[in-house]
Amino acid sequence: MIRAESLIMLGATAIIIGIVLLVVGSALQTSGKGNGTEDTSNVKAGGVVLIGPIPIIFGSDKGMTVTAVILAIILMVVSYLLFYRGSV
Repeated sequence: MIRAESLIMLGATAIIIGIVLLVVGSALQTSGKGNGTEDTSNVKAGGVVLIGPIPIIFGSDKGMTVTAVILAIILMVVSYLLFYRGSV
């Protein structure tokens, strides 16, 4: 049986390691040594916000918006199968 104190120490250690990795990664990224490329970058972003049954979909270009729409549909189907299918 695992004692509660050891689980708490394991969780605290995982949080501290995560914070250290974030700080080191941010430092490497801002110094330019982390990515190995020049300053030219092309960033694309997209996302889905579900407010109840209504999805709000956004993206920086058409391709990311279409990807977000497809992923939103998949997410709604999976959530229906997980939550409502078993209660019928």
